[in-house]
Amino acid sequence: MRAGAVTALTALMLLVASPSASALYRDDGDDPGPGLSVVETLGLYVVLPVVLFLVIAGLVAVADKSSRDSGQIAGRQEPNRG
Repeated sequence: MRAGAVTALTALMLLVASPSASALYRDDGDDPGPGLSVVETLGLYVVLPVVLFLVIAGLVAVADKSSRDSGQIAGRQEPNRG
């Protein structure tokens, strides 16, 4: 309970101390550019991470399958007998 209160208070103090982070006002020279559409936002923050996860998982599965085919056991080493 105490850790949660300290964390919340710290976050609140950081937000109060840095008003520019909340972007309530514009500074001279700001040029934020056009915003993202809903489709672009979903593609960037949902679809892209899922696709990257699947590609990495697929590569790991292929590498694991190839190491098993060569007679090695994934994650284990044979003892040194010499």
